[in-house]
Amino acid sequence: MEHLEGLIAAPFTPMHSDGSINPELIPAYYRFLKANGNTGAFICGSTGEGVSLTLEEKKIIANAWADCAKGDAAFKVITLVGGTCIADAIVLTKHAREIGLDAVAFTAPFYFRPANVQMLAASCIAVAGAAPDLPFYYYHIPVLTGVNFPMISLLEELDGQLPNLAGIKYTHEDFMDFLSCLNFRENKYDMLWGRDENLLAALAVGAKGGVGSTFNYAAPLYHELIDAYNNGDMETARKKQQQSIDMIALLGKYGGIATGKAYMKLVGLDCGQFRLPVKNLTDEQFTLFKKDAEALGFREFQSQMVNELLTNK
Repeated sequence: MEHLEGLIAAPFTPMHSDGSINPELIPAYYRFLKANGNTGAFICGSTGEGVSLTLEEKKIIANAWADCAKGDAAFKVITLVGGTCIADAIVLTKHAREIGLDAVAFTAPFYFRPANVQMLAASCIAVAGAAPDLPFYYYHIPVLTGVNFPMISLLEELDGQLPNLAGIKYTHEDFMDFLSCLNFRENKYDMLWGRDENLLAALAVGAKGGVGSTFNYAAPLYHELIDAYNNGDMETARKKQQQSIDMIALLGKYGGIATGKAYMKLVGLDCGQFRLPVKNLTDEQFTLFKKDAEALGFREFQSQMVNELLTNK
């Protein structure tokens, strides 16, 4: 299995003002990510509100990204097919294969949670088996699913049983477990880091690729961080990571994940608002948020939008 490298953005799902999906924005979104050096897109995940989309909406979003990236071997599109409803995840996995996406991801069922790692592995096998020639990632995000088995245990359970297992999108802070997964079977599996605010620490233990929401609107910051680390300039790398931490702190200050779409407005790609039950910023909060972002020097490291990206040129 190919090991992905660089910044893989977790795109927001564009929405109209009435809350309906806006797939017409995705071609410009794809060009925007490419122009800012992202190497892929992890669609319909947490940032993409996958759990708030209907089955048909997920297919429409996947189709739009597949159309954009068709023939672009340098840009990988991975779609989260779900978790709680295994039957829907199987349908979406087959659909992803049909439209030519590069991989699928699956997260733990979080209502009827698996009782042990063996039941989680069985769920992965059921979904991945629907398209045995399509790379499959498990998406580990226990803060949202409440399922927190050691991922090294999952790899041990699936190794030899799931031929199309590509790796894990690891959104957790257990570096001991993460390193064990990296080293398992001599680096057999692709371990994608999922916490933007401690990317530097992940690089230090061996991560080569990351999936993150802030890569959408601050890709230059992370390119500078990675370059500094690769060049042995740890002082600069730590400085860039602190800028990332300060930027991400504004998400918490203004209510959480919806603040990411506020950042997208600042870079010129308005993706609308989040669906219920997520709380969006009020107009007054957005004004205050803009001032805070300016005080951080956001313009100095934000992803760049040029007019040409908004047209099919």
